Amino acid sequence: MSGQAQRLVAALDVGTTRVTAAIGEVTGDPRSPGVRVLGVGSERTSGIRRGVVRDIEETTRSITRALKDAQLMAGVEVGTLYVGIAGEHVAGRLSHGVVSVTGSEIRTEDVARVNEVAANVAFSRDHELLHAVPQDYLVDQQDGISEPIGMIGSRLEAQVYLVTVLSSAVVNLQKCIERAGYRVGELVLEPLAASLAALTPDERELGCALIELGGGSTNVSVFQHGKICHTASLMFAGSHVTNDIVHGLQVPQQDAEKLKERHGAAFEPLVSDAEVIELPNAPGQAPRSAHRRVLAHIINARMQEILELALDELNRTGLRQRLAAGVVLSGGGAQTPGIVELTREVFALPVRVATPGPGLSGLADRMAVPRMTVPAGLLLYGAKQVLQSGGFGAAARRSPAVEKVIGPVKRWLQDFF
Repeated sequence: MSGQAQRLVAALDVGTTRVTAAIGEVTGDPRSPGVRVLGVGSERTSGIRRGVVRDIEETTRSITRALKDAQLMAGVEVGTLYVGIAGEHVAGRLSHGVVSVTGSEIRTEDVARVNEVAANVAFSRDHELLHAVPQDYLVDQQDGISEPIGMIGSRLEAQVYLVTVLSSAVVNLQKCIERAGYRVGELVLEPLAASLAALTPDERELGCALIELGGGSTNVSVFQHGKICHTASLMFAGSHVTNDIVHGLQVPQQDAEKLKERHGAAFEPLVSDAEVIELPNAPGQAPRSAHRRVLAHIINARMQEILELALDELNRTGLRQRLAAGVVLSGGGAQTPGIVELTREVFALPVRVATPGPGLSGLADRMAVPRMTVPAGLLLYGAKQVLQSGGFGAAARRSPAVEKVIGPVKRWLQDFF
């Protein structure tokens, strides 16, 4: 099938340890977008560190391979990508704006104007605005208004959550993607995209913490009243767990990663004292073994520290008491056995692991694991953008006229959720 017969959407998740690409066909409607997954590709990388490109050549190679595999599986080519971005350089802040209502009732122009006033703040020279998410409106100092259009009032105020990113990180990531032969359709905050595949509408409304346990960073985001209201990135992540195994069991980095994936457990009490695992040994070295509980102890200690740092972040911001729907875990670290039990012990809240699935069809089984939450969310995000704009998706070859229809990067997310 040609790109003209399909509305394609392509997602790219550039992580610290792995680059993942996914391609799908847009289905459904703007209120209930869906994606028929056509192809998925994944490639290990060492070119990214904590969300920032450290090696352009390596990152470009990984992007090229991941997208090549996804396109081969899908049987189609794509040119435009929805790209996830996260890391320690991402920052969020609340901003307030106020305007006078020009007519007898509040119109769309008034809402747009108050949003612009709230977003018109000075950022540091090396940061730029990624998303602006309106949180709440006040009409004549009456708060709790989510949709002020049509209301009577003379004063309109807005609380807007602004997400900024490091400009150089954006430029270098875009450079890698362009060198691989693709273009960035839109950069999307990873926790925001992941929420589309990980959280239910009730969880986003009631209050929920989404914790992405990645390889290079741990992202902590809070959703309430249907919107993202806080995001932060922690420096400790899955790579630190691997390093602890390297030193604790005296094995190479690659073997430590395999041990973590095959025999790891995040909650030591779940592992029997009798279980023994074989350790990798170098040529000429005598066979070695260890109790699996020793491995679990190493993982448990570091994962508990990571989760406690996440809890500290929520306590610091005063959001811990607003999580009526509890905690949802995503990312590769969420696949570790015992992670739910450990998280429940640390947070004393309901905990579950995200499994992308709703809204996805076709090869959806390839996405139904926690580490695929971001790529799945990016597909759903892109699908909704395509359906709302009436665009043509991510077809590889477009005329200049079609490119104008797609338009610039959308920053305002007022009506997205």
